[in-house]
This record gives sequence, C-alpha cells and structure tokens, in this order.
Amino acid sequence: MEQEARETPSAGTRKAGDEMSDIVEVDFESYVNVELDMEENNHISEVGHNVSSSTQALPQNADESADDDSEDDDDSGTDHFNTEKSGTQLQRCERQTSSLPDTFQTSNLLFYERFKAYQDYMLGDCKPSEVKAFTADYLEKVVEPCDWLALWSIGVFDVLVEVYDLDLKDLKACVRLVLPLQCDTRGCELTEEAIVSLLEATQHRLPLQELLVVYEQSGDFDQTALALEHLRFFYTHIWRQWEEEDEDDDFDYFVRCVEPRLRLYYDILEDRVPLGLVAEYQSLLKNCSQCFQKFSVLCRVLSTNSDTELDNVSMVESLKLYDQLETFKRKLHIIENPLLRYVLGYKGNASQQCVQSRGLRASGVKVVHVVTASCSTIQLQSLLSDRLLPLCSSEDTEIQFSRDPVSAVERCHQGDVVIVLPGIYIVSSSIFLPDSITIEGFGLPDEVVIEKKNKGDSFVESTGADVRMSNIKFIQHDAIEGIMCVRQGSLNMENCVLQCETTGVIVRTSAHLTMNMCDLYGSKGAGVEIYPGSVCSLVGNGIHHCKDGILIKDFADELDVMPSITMENNVIHNNAGYGVILVKSNNGEQRDVALDPSEEGPAGPTAEDKPQGGVTDPTNPTSNGSADVQPESAENHSTDSDVASASGRKLHFIRQISRNKETSCSRAVQDLMDHQIFVSIQGNQFRRNGMGDLGTFFY
Repeated sequence: MEQEARETPSAGTRKAGDEMSDIVEVDFESYVNVELDMEENNHISEVGHNVSSSTQALPQNADESADDDSEDDDDSGTDHFNTEKSGTQLQRCERQTSSLPDTFQTSNLLFYERFKAYQDYMLGDCKPSEVKAFTADYLEKVVEPCDWLALWSIGVFDVLVEVYDLDLKDLKACVRLVLPLQCDTRGCELTEEAIVSLLEATQHRLPLQELLVVYEQSGDFDQTALALEHLRFFYTHIWRQWEEEDEDDDFDYFVRCVEPRLRLYYDILEDRVPLGLVAEYQSLLKNCSQCFQKFSVLCRVLSTNSDTELDNVSMVESLKLYDQLETFKRKLHIIENPLLRYVLGYKGNASQQCVQSRGLRASGVKVVHVVTASCSTIQLQSLLSDRLLPLCSSEDTEIQFSRDPVSAVERCHQGDVVIVLPGIYIVSSSIFLPDSITIEGFGLPDEVVIEKKNKGDSFVESTGADVRMSNIKFIQHDAIEGIMCVRQGSLNMENCVLQCETTGVIVRTSAHLTMNMCDLYGSKGAGVEIYPGSVCSLVGNGIHHCKDGILIKDFADELDVMPSITMENNVIHNNAGYGVILVKSNNGEQRDVALDPSEEGPAGPTAEDKPQGGVTDPTNPTSNGSADVQPESAENHSTDSDVASASGRKLHFIRQISRNKETSCSRAVQDLMDHQIFVSIQGNQFRRNGMGDLGTFFY
C-alpha cells in the first residue's frame, strides 16, 4: 500500500484513500513519507529564522476557507500569498557585471518549500500522464497572465523580453522583444536582427522554464517568479522524458518519483551521498536518456517502414534497446529510493582507487614513523625501550618523526610502521592506506585519538594487501562512506575504538576485514556493512547504539558471490534496528503475515539516516534481553542448483523493479544463524536491539 503522510491537496486533485493494508508486504516507496512531519519540524527549527526571505507560490484566487486551512495546517514557515501586499518577500538576485535588470533570487529554496509546492499545489496525487495538465492548472492560478518583464535565459545569452500572453497548454509564454535591445552574451555575438529571427523561429512562444522574472519590489510578481522556479526545477531535476510514455501509469507520481528524487537532490547538495554513487547516478541518467532517444527513433522507423526484412532487423535492435532502457531505469530507481540505497550495495568507480601503492623503497630501507607534537622524557624512554629498539635492531631501519598521522602515512612505503604517541590529532583530510603498513597507538585507545573534522567520503580508506592497526580511537564527523572503508586488500584491527557520526565500517567486495576486541558505536547507518564477496571476521567486539548492528548487503543486478562471515563472542546491543540484518531478494518464500498498524516500523532511511523502516513479524517478538547464540558452523558450499536458483531470483527481481511494482519488508527471524554465509557464529550476545536481534530484509 502507499501511505501518504501529506496534507490534503488543493482543489482539482483526487482524494487519497483511507484504506490500510494489513499484510507484511508494503510498497517501499511509502517508506520515504512516514516521517515527513517530524523531518519538516526539524528543518523548521533549524532554519525558521531565515525563511522570511522566500515565499511559497500559492493560487491567488484561493477562497477564504482555503486560506484559513493553509494558515492552520501549514508548518513550513513560508510566507503565503497575501492580497494586502506590503512589498516583495523575495531577495534580489543582482547582476553586477551586466547591464540587464536584476531578477528574483529563487534558486536557494529549501527542501520543504519545494516539497510542499509540488505536493500541495502543483502535482497533488496525479499520474505521470497527468503531470502536464496538473502543472498547467497550477500555473493558471499563480502566474500573471501578461504585462511582465523577464530575461530569456539560455546557455549562450540573456535577453530582456516582455510577456504579453500565456499558452499554458504547452507551458509557454508569448513574448515580444524589449527595444532597444538589452542582451548579455557568453562566447558569441548577437545582433537585434539575430534575436528577432530567433523569436520568429519560435513564433514568439518561449518555454516558461527559460524565463527569469525581472525583480520588482512591489511584490506583484513574487508568485510568478516562484512558480517558474518550481517549474524550472521540476523539468531539470525531477521529470524524466521517458515517463510520459511509460505503460505503468497507475500510481501516485509524487510519492513514487518526486519525493525520492527531491530528497536525493538535497542529499547530494548537502554532501550526504558518496561521490562514487553520485558519479554513477549521473552516468546512468545520461546513458538512460541516450538509450531512450535511440529507442524512440527506432520505434518511429518501425511504425512508418513497410520493409519486412528491415522490420525484423529493427525489431531485434529495438528489443535490445528496450532491455537496456529497463536496466538503466531499474538502477536509477535503486539509487533514488532511500531504502534501497541503504540496503543494496553499489560498485563505486575507479577514481576512488586512485591512490597507488608505493611498494618497497628502492634502497630496501624500512622506516618507523613516530607521530607526536611533543612528548616527555619518560615517554621517549619508554618508547625507545618498548618499541623502537626491537623494531630498529637491524641497520636497514630508520626513524622519522611527524607531527600528524596523515603526513606520516603519506610518506609510508610497504613494511613501514607508524607509532602514534598519546594525544588528540585533528585531521582535515581522509587517510589512505594503499600499502601494507602497521599503525599502532602507544598507549590506551582513549589516549591516542585521531579525529576528522571536515567532510569527505571516508575517514580511513584501506586498499593495502595487509594493513594492521591497533590501540587507536577514531572519531568521525561527516564521513559519508564510513569511518573505516576496506575497499580492497586486508585490514586487521585490534583494540580500537570507533566513534561514528554517520556510517560505520564498510567491507567492500573482495576485501578482508579482521576486527578483534574493538568498540564501535554511534553510526546513523549500520555499524558494519558487509558487501557480497567479502570476508569478514568479527571476534570479541562491542557494536552498539547504531541504526543497525551489522548489515549484510546484496547487489540487485547480478549473480554475486556470498560473503564469508565469522562472528564470535561479540556483544551487539542497543541498536535502533536489528542486531544483524541480511538483505535478500523476495523469491516467493516469504509469507504474508497479519500486521497490526500499531506495530508498523518507522519510515525507511533517508540519507539523513532516519530509523530504518520495515515490518516485524508479530509471531517473532523482538528479544530485549541478553541472548547467547551458539549454533554449529554452517557449511559454505555452492551447487549448480544454487546458481540456477540465484539466477532465477535475479531475473524475477529485474521484472518486478523494471515496472516499479516491487514490494519490500523486513522481518525478525530466529534461523538466520543457520545461513551458509556464516563460517562460524557462536558466543555472541544480543541485547535490547529495537526491532529484533536477527532480521531479514526482503526486496
């Protein structure tokens, strides 16, 4: 079912149904809506003192009752249309290097301002095929019909024009050139005759999204400027050209497409999405658009050509293009949906592995790097006797001193050792470990602290064949892709403390992680994210106060090698979601379970890391007490039937998601320990995990 945590749309939109489903399977696009009110209120508390600079575009002819409702229900903090205008509420966008008049500043709108405009006034609950009609109806109520100035702004020039009529059916304005000519060009020269010729070629009808309303302090054109901004933003960042021709048209376009894409846009804008995923998303958009263009041209050829032999060849080619198009659309949908973006893995790109291994020094000398800003005589004596003398017993070893760990690591070659003395080291860049080196703190973890302040994809990124670290506390701030990311090679951590703020430890495909006697907490995502094809050994760790303790991910679009996981004597407790959650495709084995609406989980995670969504099985209540789990080690084997089954489930998933009719849910289970991904799982304790100790997410 599609839950709509929305206010009633404006006149002209259909009323949403009040029925609620009572089965386990739910449309996963509904996950992105349930916590809307809470998130909007949080936004308001943070930015309420700035919202007076912008105003929402509302119908000017709304009746008094609608005005009263908007005043009672609206919590956006946005200044609505007021017939008794005392002047503009929008800021001026100054054009300092141009002779053209200034325009309204509308490009810096907040998330909830755009959200409410699209949900309540522009789109409501329309279908994709109704988007243009709903948009035209919205613009008819808001945009001034004539007699206003605008800049016709495209890539190479800005020209001042006057709007004298609207053609809202085609979302265009009828304009005339303002004389004398006022024009700004970029990389070209245009004369008045050239501009007139361009206007005549368009029959003096320009797309509304190409117009920027000229600034006026009176406030008469605020709503027009905002409406054109919403229109421009929608067709630039939200609308996809292939959606108008999609056969699957019977769904709420705002819920399924607009809201997830709007959230993703602001998550990217605010650096909440890894750069690799952003690059992959942009590449997919470009490839999907090109594929659609080719497919459309081929379809037109097939519809007009009567040559049977040519038709057969073109038909085969069109089927290939259609398959490619559906693949691109499916991958885009996975990235746009916040819940799938959280539980499913992505490949990343080559630029993230650009730090090359330095290998051994040509001289064969190995270096011990001592990191300290200053130290006492006693510390130096202890360091010399306990570590330096044993490490530097041979003549081919040198000692170098550094003031911070980043500079020490950047000078490391294979086989070097970095010893970090007690202190708090503030770093502003990521730490890359491309070589097999050892990093150890000389003291207790709480005494040797490395803290990252600035934003970045990851805090520590390991690609070395055999990297070892111990006795260090890492404090993470704003690292999008994890406090520790093992991208390839092997990382061995022992007696470390990982204080996360966003995401925990990530073990990518083909990487190896050994984590012993460590304490990990505070992640707004999973404490440990394990990708398919990785090897992960967790022994004697504490993983607590995260969104989920351990998330075992899956790839949606290919046949993958299962991860190999060892879990022994860990304490996994006080996580908001599950202690351990496994992501699996729904191959029909899942049964419908009656759902009490009061037991429904919260919304699915956004990039802001809200509590994970899902549905728990009422027959398997969560275990809030201590529980020791000691099953026998599971065999890790593969047969031809397993491969065939896995291939079948991938095909089944492709068919579902290509038509955007997929469902997803998560359930608390008690037989997860018997899964063959676990080489050994024994002696673990699970305590007070919000949604259950062990769970499976079905997609």
